[in-house]
Amino acid sequence: MLITSGLACAAGFAANAAPSSSITVQLVDQRGLPVRDAVVELKPAGGTSGRISFPWRKAMAQKDREFVPGTLIVARGSTVAFPNLDNVRHSIYSFSKAAKFSIDLYGRDQTRTQGFLIAGTVALGCNIHDEMRGYIRVTDTPFAGKTDHNGFVTLTSVPAGGATVGVWHPRLRSPGNETSSDVTISSGSQSRRYKLRMR
Repeated sequence: MLITSGLACAAGFAANAAPSSSITVQLVDQRGLPVRDAVVELKPAGGTSGRISFPWRKAMAQKDREFVPGTLIVARGSTVAFPNLDNVRHSIYSFSKAAKFSIDLYGRDQTRTQGFLIAGTVALGCNIHDEMRGYIRVTDTPFAGKTDHNGFVTLTSVPAGGATVGVWHPRLRSPGNETSSDVTISSGSQSRRYKLRMR
């Protein structure tokens, strides 16, 4: 068992025949309950090359005075749209190390954009509505995703060999709300279950 900054590997992996490697990760908290909307990133030891793209829209909307989705994953260098779907105006800002910016007030059916050039976590707020919180995880690996309501995420087309699995969640009890663990990816499909210390 490997324990690194609160990320405990609670189960090994089982490989089977498959045309390409994939890894399914499940995250649970101290009580064994699933952790949803956590970002899981896999970084191969040999690095990656080429353009990174994800199948979801690079957009963080404001709807019902909330950021939707609450957490968005984008590749480093992406430009993110901020459409306002509310009947009230919003003003978006971040003081995060990965991106410091401020977007002036804008109204319903208007959209503003912002570029994200540095990998890391960007915490979002609204100058008008203090209760609004959102997060953009800017990544430099194509192998990234968010856990579902059962705490699962599957990363596909992963190269075999050594790698690091990183996890980020705003309630994770760890410096920067993130932690990591080394893994070895074998051919085929495999799974790992991690227990996290959550707030």
